Amino acid sequence: MATDTSKYKLNHSMLRVKDPKKSVAFYEHLGMKQVNQMDYPDNKFGLYFLAYDSPKSISHSKHWTDREGILELTHNYGSENDPDFKIANGNSEPGKGFGHTCISVDNIQAACQRIEDAGYGFQKKLSDGKMHDIAFALDPDEYWVEIIGQKPVNETEGVRETDTGSYKFNHTMIRVKDNSASLSFYQEVMGMTLLRTVENPNSGFNLYFLGYPSSSEKITPNKESTANREGLLELTWNYGTEKDENFKYHNGNSEPQGFGHICISVDDLDAACSRFEDQKVSWKKRLTDGRMKNVAFVLDPDGYWIEIVQNEKLKKSRSNW
Repeated sequence: MATDTSKYKLNHSMLRVKDPKKSVAFYEHLGMKQVNQMDYPDNKFGLYFLAYDSPKSISHSKHWTDREGILELTHNYGSENDPDFKIANGNSEPGKGFGHTCISVDNIQAACQRIEDAGYGFQKKLSDGKMHDIAFALDPDEYWVEIIGQKPVNETEGVRETDTGSYKFNHTMIRVKDNSASLSFYQEVMGMTLLRTVENPNSGFNLYFLGYPSSSEKITPNKESTANREGLLELTWNYGTEKDENFKYHNGNSEPQGFGHICISVDDLDAACSRFEDQKVSWKKRLTDGRMKNVAFVLDPDGYWIEIVQNEKLKKSRSNW
């Protein structure tokens, strides 16, 4: 029984939402399509899986477990009717940890104007601050959605058209306490490759972009190359946090809730979990725990949850997905 980490995929990121109709409409406006839905009426929650699925998309028409760049929205029944229900977006205390999702677009100025024209708000517009090559839109729960260009921003100045079919769900950002511990975990245990590093010593933080490149893919450490990918993980490390014994990020699964987990689909679920066991990972849920024998959850060094599922293209499992 063996597993090959080069066949793993960063399949999805999960966010809890208050009103699925509003959230799905927002992400559909960004060009995503609902590729799967799971309803659990006995447990009073539903899951909505959205991804880019145009003929231009990297994972067009693939089974949902064989994709990278899926957004999973989790809705607990009735939250849409509760005036006191509010999601923690991960960017303020209490609850700081998860940062944002990120969409890469063809023409960033036109894409941001289209979002604004639809009546959606921004945490940061292109014109705000010193960085004029990124924006942050706000979804209905005020999660931050970073917007980046697939081309240098000066090349798209003045372009008025944007094609959502070319958009990509580029990355998910989480903050980490100890960069060395997290980089070691995601590379050595989870089998990811460090694709790009951005150091910001004047501002006191670094960014690390990791993913599962194919064996034939040439890794080039520049912004445009990673902007044309899906299913990346961005780790943000603020200098000095690793030295504070009491410092801790919030994983989103205790109150206040918001972000839930990232998910990796693997070539052989049993073999992968056996390998993780050999690596002495911390578990939130082993395959043998509870009623659901088709998913496991590993904990990263900061306590973020990582769901492990079977890639159904590579091996049929006990799941009816």
